[in-house]
Amino acid sequence: MNHNNKNHDNGKGLGPHQVPIRFEFTHPAAATVSVAGCFNNWQPEAKPLHSSGGGHWVKETVLSPGTYEYCFVVDGRWIPDPSALESVPNPFGGRNSILRVTDSSDARHLVDAASFPLKNANKRKDLTP
Repeated sequence: MNHNNKNHDNGKGLGPHQVPIRFEFTHPAAATVSVAGCFNNWQPEAKPLHSSGGGHWVKETVLSPGTYEYCFVVDGRWIPDPSALESVPNPFGGRNSILRVTDSSDARHLVDAASFPLKNANKRKDLTP
């Protein structure tokens, strides 16, 4: 029997406590970005990210403490979160990102835009003689 990784009830017994989570993704040419995972039955239409301009996409939500697998769906293409610290193989030959939600107040999933090498894009001053 294959249970397809549906054992994500790590929050059982913790009550209705919800932790604020912020998904962020940057893709300059994306027309639509969603997040799909075991927390929304792998339905991308349930959690669309909203464009904040400049190719930056954001979705704020709440999740119970636990461990979740998820992917971003960018213009219909399923991709793992490029800044997730952990991932696991999925049954389709790709990878799912891992999100660990804890009870602590600082347990937010923030994809820091500063981790992308965009800040150094203008360092061309070394070309002057």
